[in-house]
Amino acid sequence: MLHVARSVLNALLLTLTTVAAGPTEARQGQDVRTPAPAHAVIHRPVPVGARTGARPFVRTELYFGTARPDGVVTEAEFRDFVDHHVTPRFPNGLTLIKGDGQFRGAGDNVIKEQSFVLILLYPHDSLDECLRRVERIRTLYKQEFDQQSVVRVDDPYIVWVSF
Repeated sequence: MLHVARSVLNALLLTLTTVAAGPTEARQGQDVRTPAPAHAVIHRPVPVGARTGARPFVRTELYFGTARPDGVVTEAEFRDFVDHHVTPRFPNGLTLIKGDGQFRGAGDNVIKEQSFVLILLYPHDSLDECLRRVERIRTLYKQEFDQQSVVRVDDPYIVWVSF
């Protein structure tokens, strides 16, 4: 009975450590690497069905709002921005999704606007360079379209991509 209780407690402790620990902390059973400061990437095993030809990639999403003080960023303006600033930095491909977004502005007002979501998948071995490119895109968009921010979401887990 003591052996079973100890096994259950160890499993519970491992689960709590995995859930509660930050992404840069080493966890039992996971290979955690930090290729760039503050950008931990957690390696997971390759799924059984993807073992042939799967390559480790990183996923980043950028959320571009379109509301600005003097109107909106039109779809044509945004596509032109992508053609001139995004595609040259990520020529191997990207995905754009149009959406409806909202955020809480000053005075607790909810501001609704059209938005564009850019999904980037890039090889793990180019992580440092791609992170610099992503930041440059964010900076250019904020400057060109008078935006306060471009929301960035980095998935801390390696994704496995097969072509």
